[in-house]
Amino acid sequence: MKVIIFDFDGTIADSFDTVLGIVNRLALEFGFEPFNLDEVKQLRNLNSREIVRQSQSRISVFRLVLLLRRLKAEVNREIRRLQPIDGMTETLWALKQRGDRLGIVTSNSYENVSAFLETHGLKDWFEFIYTGTTIFGKGKVLRRVLRDNTLNAAALIYVGDETRDIEAAKKTGIRVVAVSWGFNSKEILAEQHPDFLIQYPHQLVEVINHLDPKSQDSIR
Repeated sequence: MKVIIFDFDGTIADSFDTVLGIVNRLALEFGFEPFNLDEVKQLRNLNSREIVRQSQSRISVFRLVLLLRRLKAEVNREIRRLQPIDGMTETLWALKQRGDRLGIVTSNSYENVSAFLETHGLKDWFEFIYTGTTIFGKGKVLRRVLRDNTLNAAALIYVGDETRDIEAAKKTGIRVVAVSWGFNSKEILAEQHPDFLIQYPHQLVEVINHLDPKSQDSIR
């Protein structure tokens, strides 16, 4: 049995286009130019800290914090229209069938994540949802997960689509699986040296089986 913790946006939920649309819709109100496709492609090839630094030429840190707060509220209006990443529902079910424990750690709000899971019949599959309010606060949240649930970091695996997910997991001593179907590109994720880098959801089951000695015995 493993404890597998997922990021939400871009990892479980196919939310990128919706989030980008909301950000660009709020651009005038918050005083910055909307992002075009070329700029988005460039951002996907930067690590999370570089993205924040580059964004500061467009919007101040203070206004960025306000934008992120507003973004969560706007996403709430669209949350039930979002779909899981293709193949993710089947992957989550396969992990549950293995007996693995599933949880979520996200910068999104509890209300948004809970509504999404309920819409798609996934809520009972997850034991916990932890949320953080800061961009780089996931490490602190992961440590809270360990403390609250009396878990050993060696038993956990974190799954995320951004370089900040890799950074947070490594700081907490948790193995990390980076997924290339979300925000950050495969190339920039690889530069951060995650324990595993996968391209399709079904590969996560293969990774977990690889880490499970009993599964290895059955393969041999």
